[in-house]
Amino acid sequence: MHEPQPQRFPAARPLPRPPSAAGFTLRVPSEEDALHWHRVFAHPDVMEFHGGAPAELSEYQGLTARQRRHHAEHGFCMYSMIGTAGEETGAVLGFTGAQPWPYDWGPVGEIEIGWRMGRAYWGKGYATRAARAALEVVRDAGVRDVVAMVAAGNERSVAVTRRLGMRHAETFRTPSGREGYCFRLDL
Repeated sequence: MHEPQPQRFPAARPLPRPPSAAGFTLRVPSEEDALHWHRVFAHPDVMEFHGGAPAELSEYQGLTARQRRHHAEHGFCMYSMIGTAGEETGAVLGFTGAQPWPYDWGPVGEIEIGWRMGRAYWGKGYATRAARAALEVVRDAGVRDVVAMVAAGNERSVAVTRRLGMRHAETFRTPSGREGYCFRLDL
């Protein structure tokens, strides 16, 4: 007889308010956010470590749908990051948050924290502040630790992991042969 596996995630709880910090708020991505993500990430610098070319709109449609499902099931997801100050008010700046690792290689069964910002929003501290806000949601959902999988050479993301207090756990190769780093953080 098959023994049921223990549930890794507690039941999702509604958020009392959207996570936010100075200059932005995070929200569960809407269907419309797929188009915003498609536009804001359509820059070669942004996509350098994500395949090099802009992704098709359909990829972002699938990704935003999965994030809505993750939020409903786990109480967290990769959130759309919305500007709340100055010229950036109302603009989708990028995304940050956490999700179950989506591949059959690497840290299968673990929670990945991640971020991606539109090129115009780099260097303003958004990724670190947003990741910290997202980590609070993940911690409140009962997750005890997270990983960040960062492509070798992506020094900006490595710097974010350091600012979050993450530790380098291992160097890995993707199935396509690219080198990367796995960072870990105990919550």
